[in-house]
This record gives sequence, C-alpha cells and structure tokens, in this order.
Amino acid sequence: MNQSLTLRTALLLTLPPMLWAGNAVVGRIVAPLVPPLTLNFLRWAVAFLFLLPFAWRLLRGSSPLWPNMRRYAVLGFLGVGSYNALQYLALKTSTPVNVTLVASSTPVFMLGLGALFFRQRITGPQLAGAALSIAGVLVVLARGELDHLAQVRFVIGDVYMLLATAAWALYSWLLSLPKDPREIRSDWAAFLMAQLVPGLLWSGLFAAVETSVGTQPVQWGVPLLLALGYVALGPALLAYRCWGLGVQRVGPSIAGFFSNLAPLFAAVLSAAFLGEPPRPYHAVAFMLIVAGIVVSSGRRAQ
Repeated sequence: MNQSLTLRTALLLTLPPMLWAGNAVVGRIVAPLVPPLTLNFLRWAVAFLFLLPFAWRLLRGSSPLWPNMRRYAVLGFLGVGSYNALQYLALKTSTPVNVTLVASSTPVFMLGLGALFFRQRITGPQLAGAALSIAGVLVVLARGELDHLAQVRFVIGDVYMLLATAAWALYSWLLSLPKDPREIRSDWAAFLMAQLVPGLLWSGLFAAVETSVGTQPVQWGVPLLLALGYVALGPALLAYRCWGLGVQRVGPSIAGFFSNLAPLFAAVLSAAFLGEPPRPYHAVAFMLIVAGIVVSSGRRAQ
C-alpha cells in the first residue's frame, strides 16, 4: 500500500530530477566526444564497476537473480537500456526545448498506464496536479512568452523522446508491483545490480548496432572520463536508487510529477555552467510544478 507524501519522501524524489538535469548538461558538453548510444553503454558499464563490490554475490549461480531474470530483463530494457539511449538519440535531431516539452508528458503517461494496465483510478486531484505541473513546464519552455511555444517544430527526435517517456512510465509502474518473496529488494545494491546486468547487455547491443552503421569515434580524455564518473555515480546509481525508493513509497502516479522538476534544475545548472542566468518565470514555473505535486498527492506533505 502506498504511503502519504512525507517531506522525506519528497526530498527523496527531488534528488533524481536534479541529477538528471545535470546529466543533460553533461551530455550536452560531451556530445562531440562520444556517440549517444555508446555514451549510454559506457555510463552503465562504469556504474557496473562501481556497484560490483557491493553486489558481486548476486552474480553467483545460486542467487535470486536468475529465477527472476525475465522480470529483471524487462526492467533493464526499459530503465537501463532504453530510456537514456532514446534521450541521447533524440538530442541528435531535436532541440533541448522540444525534448523537455515531450518529457513533460511523464505524469500523463503515468496516469494513463496506471488506469489502463494497473487498475489505478485517476482522481480529480491527480488531473489537477497534472495540469499545474505541465503548465509549469510550459512556462519554462515559453520563457514567459506564449509566442515561443508557437515556434516549436517537431522532428523524429521528438518521437524518440516520446518513446523514452513511455518506457520510463512503464518502468516506474513495474517497480511498484508487489514484490516476489524470492526478490532481493531489501538490498538496494543487489536490486539495482539485478536490473543492471540485463540492462548492460541491452545497452551494449544498441551501442554495437550504432557502431556497425558507422558513427563518430570516441575521443578519450580527461573531460570524457570525468563526465562518465558523474553520469555513472549520480544520474545512474544514486538517482535510480532514490527513484526506486520513492516510487515504492508513494506510487508512480505521484512520483511522476517530480520528474517535471528537471527543466527547472536544468535552468539553474545552465546558469551555473553555461552562462545562462535564471529569469523570473523560472520562479513562477517552480511554484506551479510544486503546486502540482502537492495537489496530486491528495494531501499535504507531512
């Protein structure tokens, strides 16, 4: 049974979009250095090495991983193999503004998938929260002026991001299903490793296909190594751990609204690292998105 949205859980769900915003900034910086699908594979390969000392026992033949491999293969495909791969791929043909706009549909996907496949009833507060949250994202994308939204043009990259958002919503719902007694959710490192093992295979396969069709060579150096360290430890391991805990506590429908904080954190990080100062409309958007989170929870954060 899902718990109420407490302040501790809210903070837990706020950290992932902050780290994912950093992932977008770093990904933008290293785009000339590494192809998108290869970047996703390298990210998770480094994450695997970081996690191995904490979860190496899961790789033994007697571990609970193998009897549950079908479930973990699906989770690994959706979360590790697909989401960021599609996001990085989307940025090859689409603009960051378009990608963020499409990603703002996450709460809608959460509610829709929950109603269609997981017997989740959509409530009035959830619909109101979705409207407020998306309005906040639109304020950021419009830069405080509605005319900017009329200039948006959609390309194939936006379709990739739409698929990525759907994959993430389904991944989050599957995380919330009642746990199998044979699973190892009580051990966070082992549970993440269980998803990472098949996910690394998926992302490796996608990177191999990318390489086979011809792409830019990887330009190794200190900048790329530092970037890989960040995206593996922060947006990968730490963010996935916090997101998984948050989803288990309050459910995907409420957790999905927190993902819309990412554009606001991206604006702050852009100001810090890309020389783009924050504007008054960022504060307006922040208040709208937070209001959407509170309204969607159906009660005040405690």
